[in-house]
Amino acid sequence: MQKRIFKPFGSVSALTLGGGGIGNVWGETSREECVASVNLALESGIDHLDVAPMYGKGEAERVVGEAIKDKNRSDFRITTKCRLGTPNDEEVYDKLNASLIRSLDTMGTDHVDLFLLHSQLIEDDYELPVLNELRATNATTLKCYYDAVIPAFEQLKKEGKILNWGIGLGQEEALIHAINSQTPPDAMQCAVNVLNSIGAIGYISKKSNPNLILEECQQLDIPILAIRAVQAGALTDQMDREPHPSGMDKADFDDFDKAAPFRKLAAEWNESTASLAHRYALSTDKVGSVILGIKNREELIECLDSEKKGKLSEEQMNILNNLF
Repeated sequence: MQKRIFKPFGSVSALTLGGGGIGNVWGETSREECVASVNLALESGIDHLDVAPMYGKGEAERVVGEAIKDKNRSDFRITTKCRLGTPNDEEVYDKLNASLIRSLDTMGTDHVDLFLLHSQLIEDDYELPVLNELRATNATTLKCYYDAVIPAFEQLKKEGKILNWGIGLGQEEALIHAINSQTPPDAMQCAVNVLNSIGAIGYISKKSNPNLILEECQQLDIPILAIRAVQAGALTDQMDREPHPSGMDKADFDDFDKAAPFRKLAAEWNESTASLAHRYALSTDKVGSVILGIKNREELIECLDSEKKGKLSEEQMNILNNLF
């Protein structure tokens, strides 16, 4: 497994095991299979695990806790998150700390290497195009972020419970503001895929454009963790779940239809769609690690094989970047 420079950790494996799949977000799996997948990932050179309380209502963190209970904690890094929303400033530290302590207890560790804001960042007066009634729980305003979240993160660092902190999704204008602030995040999760899409979770922006955030981080050398390499399954050979009855994931299935030319090209290049999607993210400039959403060892092995194939050529990247 290739190791890459990643400032918060010094270095990181090119692939990170994410918590969505092992938290039962992406299709059916079992606790036993997920624990085995974490063990295989660590044995294969993956040294970063990325989870969150939201993944399966704590299931991803329980899986990690079971898998690492007899392992040397210094051999790997752990990231977890907190969906904070926008509480009163005086409540921010307590909410972040309470969420973090639950995560630490669940995983059986005394610290995480990276703690991320899991609610989406927005400008103070910004109204969500959809689900604006959930604004206070799903989104964090810039004022709250600057006045209370950053100080709380820094306090948690002083206490030794977290070593670094970062942010991820949100309104592009708000994220760019945060990235360019006097206290930029230690790391950033950026959606990196050939569709330039975050699908169903892109409801915050009127027209989401993940590449804007990626390019800003590249220019400013903000450490990048790539998410959504296969865009919720849209960049695979077949979706691994049925559409949700509510239609909440319609954008992901629409992306699957849109990605037909990508699947055709993958076949022409004698590669599975998922493998090519992961290699695209791995080949993107300044990406520290690509976070996997696998739910079993079979999917993990395919991702490990794709990493072994190495980066795509400049010509291949140009073809893919002009495909849509």
